[in-house]
Amino acid sequence: MYNLLFFDTLEKINSAVNAVVWGWPMIILILGAGILLTVRSKFLQVRKFGTSWGETIIPTVKSIGKKSAKDKKKDKNTLSPFQAFATAISGTVGTGNIVGVSSAIMTGGPGAVFWMWISAFFGMVTNYAENVLGMFFRKKEKNGEFSGGPAYYLSEGLGRNVKGKGGSLLRGLGKTLGVMAAVFCLFAAIGMSGAQTNNISSTYQAVLPGSDQTVGLIVGIVVAVVLALVVLGGLKSIGTVASVLVPFMSILFIVMALVVIFANITMIGAAFALIFKNIFSVESALSGFIGYEFSQIIQKGLARGVFSNEAGLGSSVIAHSTSATREPVKQGLWGIFEVFFDTFIICTITALVILVSFGDTVGMETVLYAQKNGEFVYANTTVSMMAFEGVFGTFGTVVYSVIIPLFAFTTILAWSYYGEKSIDFLFRKTGEKGRKIARYAFKVVYVLLVIVAATLKSELAWQISDTFNGLMALPNLVGLVILSGLVVKITKNYFDRKKGLDVKPMLSVYEEQNEQFIVDLAEEEGESVLAQENAETAEKQE
Repeated sequence: MYNLLFFDTLEKINSAVNAVVWGWPMIILILGAGILLTVRSKFLQVRKFGTSWGETIIPTVKSIGKKSAKDKKKDKNTLSPFQAFATAISGTVGTGNIVGVSSAIMTGGPGAVFWMWISAFFGMVTNYAENVLGMFFRKKEKNGEFSGGPAYYLSEGLGRNVKGKGGSLLRGLGKTLGVMAAVFCLFAAIGMSGAQTNNISSTYQAVLPGSDQTVGLIVGIVVAVVLALVVLGGLKSIGTVASVLVPFMSILFIVMALVVIFANITMIGAAFALIFKNIFSVESALSGFIGYEFSQIIQKGLARGVFSNEAGLGSSVIAHSTSATREPVKQGLWGIFEVFFDTFIICTITALVILVSFGDTVGMETVLYAQKNGEFVYANTTVSMMAFEGVFGTFGTVVYSVIIPLFAFTTILAWSYYGEKSIDFLFRKTGEKGRKIARYAFKVVYVLLVIVAATLKSELAWQISDTFNGLMALPNLVGLVILSGLVVKITKNYFDRKKGLDVKPMLSVYEEQNEQFIVDLAEEEGESVLAQENAETAEKQE
């Protein structure tokens, strides 16, 4: 009884806060920041879309199985650009792309998918800007590991070169926003891991016998044990696991989802028609609920879009900041590809799987709920699972039951690191010993809360995570707007150098670190030229 009362009270409190956090001011701020950065960067996500592929995923694929001299001598506490990207995208490509899309369609209608696309279009340049600032303001720790993220570029960037009272006020605002970003990231990490664990639990509750509480508890304990083993291995362990699992599970999901879509190929046109037909919910407007329904469609689309690709949260930049590359813009370009892959590919495929499988029945009780033990319970995971099962039968259920946990687990891993770095920032003045104790305390709490989250109601877990995500986005988006001019300046510096102009590289805000990075960059470029010459020589000899 007391347990039910506690969760009921928690749900009411969270609903009240969530309504404020994800109200129109937040919607305007998300879109406004994205539009501002898009305009100031002259539609960078469009102009440099090809470049983002040419300098990120394409060379990475070509280099598979090859080891450069730079890789061999790379600091053990940094990640390769791809490992940093894999860690970041493991935090974004999670059940938000599958269950989150299902939830958006269920609660906001098919039109919510359109607003996820809008979120992603502007989110590409938002994520790019976050990564550029994260790399530019990151600090190298004594152990060689880099620390970066919203907390750093907010506290160090705002008002840095502004004199007088205005500069003092901006610096004070920056320090405050930095602390807020770290605190909210800490709670968002717990909320995100809770939502992911809960959906692993929901997946197995739908296919395994026994009460939901029992299955949830068993799942929570198993996830907690495996999580503890990887998290104790530190950044490198997380990066290695992510770089292996992310490509595997993404390809597996995409292939199977495409089979489902093409098995219902005659419904593809109708699926897109449903999305565009319901952008503004004309039917609801005629019923007199345009204000509420319109806000729900946009809110759910944007909230799930942000939940999925995390553009605007500033979370993935914490992973990107650990990259061994010295170029802020080069790592920033990974952010453009990251959001594109996350939303325009994974989320769109998921939406099509649901819409071609269920069509106009989406939103009906038969899809919203799964019957179990004689009762109807909310089950986001069931929607996609039913689509897979409809084409592949039991095999589809089994594979889906593997994919969801993998997606969710890598997200939990990434967010454990985000939470840890937030603790690092908040306890930075306590000395290395104080930070170490705080980090271990967080890891223990993080692992234990995974068990609790596995037994929560599915929708409550999502709502709590949505609330914390919104709170985390608030200080970050304000900072991005203020620092947008610096992002443009760093971007221009990089592409001017690419054109051959003799300008000093802007690699770090800290002069001594910037000078060292310039030396490192020269060595990298020298190795690259030498490798190319050797390859050309070998080709001629053949």
